[in-house]
Amino acid sequence: MTDAPPLVQELRISLTVADFDAAVGLYRDALGLPEVADWSSDAGRVLLLDAGRATLELFDERQAAMVDDLEVGRRVSGSVRLALQVPDAEAAAGALVAAGATAVAPAVVTPWGDRNARVAAPDGMQLTLFTLGEES
Repeated sequence: MTDAPPLVQELRISLTVADFDAAVGLYRDALGLPEVADWSSDAGRVLLLDAGRATLELFDERQAAMVDDLEVGRRVSGSVRLALQVPDAEAAAGALVAAGATAVAPAVVTPWGDRNARVAAPDGMQLTLFTLGEES
């Protein structure tokens, strides 16, 4: 770590989705990510949603397999999985399933005390919804 100011000032994840309306219904409407900008035009549709503070978590294959095994019971996610901190992981998972996501696994308590639930968005993106435990 250095005292130099960071070069990166925002982490933006761009998802290309086959069903734009379903994605908006899931991420903006059901998950509650506030709309920051709508740059849609005749050339294509785009919404920028505020996902709060972003971090980039790097896993090696063993860690990814361990997290999938812990949350789902087997290796299911690809090289990208979104993890979103929410007040209630089970309630958020239920709201997303009602909005078109697929339940991947019920909520579990992790060894570090968080409560994690896994769903898949209509486009297949794996989403871990986590609520911080007492120790976090």
